[in-house]
Amino acid sequence: MKVLVPVKRVVDANVKVRVNADNTSVDTANLKMAINPFCEIAVEEAVRLKEAGIVTEIVVATIGPKASQEQLRTAMALGADRGIHVETDEELAPLSIAKILNAIQANEQAQLIMLGKQSIDGDNNQTGQMLAAIAGMPQATFASEVKVEGDTVLVTREIDGGLQTLKVPLPAIITTDLRLNEPRYAKLPNIMKAKRKPLDTVTIDSLGVTLKQHQNVLKVTPPAQREAGVMVASVEELVEKLKNEAKVI
Repeated sequence: MKVLVPVKRVVDANVKVRVNADNTSVDTANLKMAINPFCEIAVEEAVRLKEAGIVTEIVVATIGPKASQEQLRTAMALGADRGIHVETDEELAPLSIAKILNAIQANEQAQLIMLGKQSIDGDNNQTGQMLAAIAGMPQATFASEVKVEGDTVLVTREIDGGLQTLKVPLPAIITTDLRLNEPRYAKLPNIMKAKRKPLDTVTIDSLGVTLKQHQNVLKVTPPAQREAGVMVASVEELVEKLKNEAKVI
């Protein structure tokens, strides 16, 4: 069984981001970049399925500037077999990304597509669902457990007040949640081997995809600064401030 795992290049989760000078985006200059954590969980799950003898090939794909190949090589160091890089410098909306992934799937014919449920930069949580709609494939989102049984897959999802288990026929699309697994670290020998694994670079035009602008980002602003706290000398003073200054009691 072939698995397609789209991954996204984002600012490392441990880096504090800042807004650029003209308030149009996040300033990524000189920041450490990494695979989106939810995408990394999808790669890890695909690798575990391969180690279990269920998956025979893992194809990772990304859409972005040339530097995005760094994240594809990382995914291959974790266990993916080959990579597909759709090179573009455009900032694409989830619907455009879904259309491109659908074109890749048309060529690859993967039995399972595993994506992170969302990226930590846009937090849109839309691409997997849009891809399922465009491709006409069943989907199971926010997976916390995945079991492949023959030509179906059982997906357990965490919902309010419990767990929900879905059974969907293959080929299918799964989006991964935080508790599905804990991604491994790439070993040095595997990092070296990843440099020799196949990586194809294609363009949006070569995939036959026509995109249009679906939305415009009008402004990006940092969160408001929190004001410093105030130390009070007594409970009476605290109550007085809550009543007359904060007006919450």
